[in-house]
This record gives sequence, structure tokens and C-alpha cells, in this order.
Amino acid sequence: MKIGFDNDKYLSMQSEHIRERIKKFDNKLYLEFGGKLFDDYHASRVLPGFQPDSKLQMLLQLKEQAEIVIVISAEDIISSKVRGDYGITYDLDVLRLIDAFQEMGLYVGSVCVTKYTAAAEVEAFEKRLNSLGIRTFRHYKIPGYPNDVARIVSDEGYGRNEYIETERPLVVITAPGPGSGKMAVCLSQLYHEYKRGVKAGYAKFETFPIWNIPLKHPVNLAYEAATADLNDVNMIDPFHLEAYGVTTVNYNRDVEIFPVLNAMFQRIQGASPYQSPTDMGVNMAGFAIVDDAVCQEASRMEILRRYYAGMVDRVRGKCDDDVVRKLEIIMQQAGVTPDICPAVAACLKKAEETAACLLYTSDAAD
Repeated sequence: MKIGFDNDKYLSMQSEHIRERIKKFDNKLYLEFGGKLFDDYHASRVLPGFQPDSKLQMLLQLKEQAEIVIVISAEDIISSKVRGDYGITYDLDVLRLIDAFQEMGLYVGSVCVTKYTAAAEVEAFEKRLNSLGIRTFRHYKIPGYPNDVARIVSDEGYGRNEYIETERPLVVITAPGPGSGKMAVCLSQLYHEYKRGVKAGYAKFETFPIWNIPLKHPVNLAYEAATADLNDVNMIDPFHLEAYGVTTVNYNRDVEIFPVLNAMFQRIQGASPYQSPTDMGVNMAGFAIVDDAVCQEASRMEILRRYYAGMVDRVRGKCDDDVVRKLEIIMQQAGVTPDICPAVAACLKKAEETAACLLYTSDAAD
């Protein structure tokens, strides 16, 4: 397989960039870690050369400085929410993550239960963690979140949350899946740190979309294809363009929430350290692309794969027509047609010869 991404360069640049960000904030940085820490096969497919455990390897380069806080929503514990890829509940995945981190020599400091609700399932989960020597902390729902900034950044808002005691300069905030409350935990901690006289900082680490390649680059379009069911949309960061006159790429949710985040930073810290959502990020993946043509080709194949997986999901009732339509639009934008994949022609020919209907398996969505 042709290589389009220099993994060693990425690991070196990424870890050094995070170290630099730590130094800017009183030697205390809360890093919201998005995406998969383990087995990031999407990244390895669209960036040939990217290793599936690259994020983990990068953290290992910072392990003397880092501790991990895992976040889980009480609502997900109570509802027994299941990860689609592993087929296990979020609470069991927290235990899996703890074991995996500790086996690699990474320090797991604690678990934070967000949107805390008194329930037998939640209390049993906390007791199980405590019996394993893992501290637990509770954060609560805040009325008016995220728009009522005055209430949120007050003793009635973040002030009600338990302060998560941490020991190291880099605090990595991760979770079993989206919607767990990672960002809210980071900002709550900033509030408590500033009350204690510590000028801590916040940053966000997500591989996609890659901010310093074009908006419609196939790598970024492949991210839209991967999140078609979430309706994420890549877009030019208007705040970065206005502040610096430089075009960068972000996605709709971060752009939409930035004015609110900026107001929170100003209320917590007196002034916001960031001019744009792009400023908050620390992703260096774009600088490690060494053969753009290879990455473009791989990403187009990934978009086609996602399209066929979406077609299968629609037949099985796992997604609706809107998801497939979005994937079709992404294919058009990326110049993707089924004939770029030799397997498609071979399958269609075999189906025609045997007058058989093609049978898709769950492997199509892996």
C-alpha cells in the first residue's frame, strides 16, 4: 500500500505542540479528546500510514505529564446506552478504557459522572469504580445550558459541580462516546481552577476535519461521510477568517457554540485566550501528509465504502433516506463513482451471471 502520511512525524509534532500549549496556561491544560483513542481505523483508511493506535502512542510520549479523566453521562448509565462498534454498554466501556489505559502505563485519575441523577444504576457504578481504587466525581445538569452564561459560570452552575482533583499538568478528558459532556467538564474545571488561583487552559484535540487542508478535500469530505448520521457539516471557520484573514476548516457544531464558549471564557478568565474555534484545536495531522494524491485516492474509496454501508443500513432500517442522500451529495463533491472500486464491477458482473441478489454482511460497515 502506498503511504501518504508520515506517522512518526505526526507523533513528534503532535506531542510537542501539546507541550507548548500546556506552557501557555500556568502549566495546567484540560484537553478535550475527541474521536477514538484506540483502533482509529477511519483515520488509517483515509491517511495511509496513520497507525490505528497513533493517538495512544502520542499520549504515551506525554505519559509523565498526563492523567486521564473519563467522562460518562448518568443518563447513558441508566439507559444502558450501547456503543455501536463494540456492542457493549457505556459503563462497561469505561471499565474497558481504564484497563486499557493502565495496561499501557497511562494514569487514570478519576471518572466523572455528568448530568448526575440519583439512581440505583449510577450508585452501583460509582461503588464498583471506588472498589477498584478509581475516584468518582459528580457534575450536575445546569438549567439554561449552554446559553445562560451568567447562571452557568456561577456558584449555582459550575460552582455546584464537584471539583475533580488532578495531579498532573495535562488532564486528558475522554469518554466512551459523544454526548457525554467532555467540554462541560473541561469548562467546569477551569471555573474551579480560577477560583483557586490557577490559570488553567482548555484545548480540543480532534483529528477531523483537518483544519489546514481545503474544505472540500476528499479527506475532509470522508469525515462528513463518516458522520452523515449526525448531520455534521464541514465549514470555513468565519471567526478565524475575520481575526487573521486566514481560511481554515472546522465543523458546524464548534462554529455554532464558539460565541457561547467565548463568553464563558471571558466570564471565567476575564478575557478569552482564543479568537476562533480553530485556535482551540491542537491537531497537527495536516502537517504530516506527505503524499496528498495518495490520501485523496484513499479518501474517495472510503467515501464509496461509507455509501455502500449506508445503503445496507437503510435496507436494514438502521438509517433513513436522508443519510443516503447526504452520502450521494458527498460522492458528487468528491468526484466519486462506483467504478473507482474494482470490487464493485466484479460483484455486479457476478450477480448478473448468476441472476443472484447481492448479499451484504455486517462486515460492510466495519
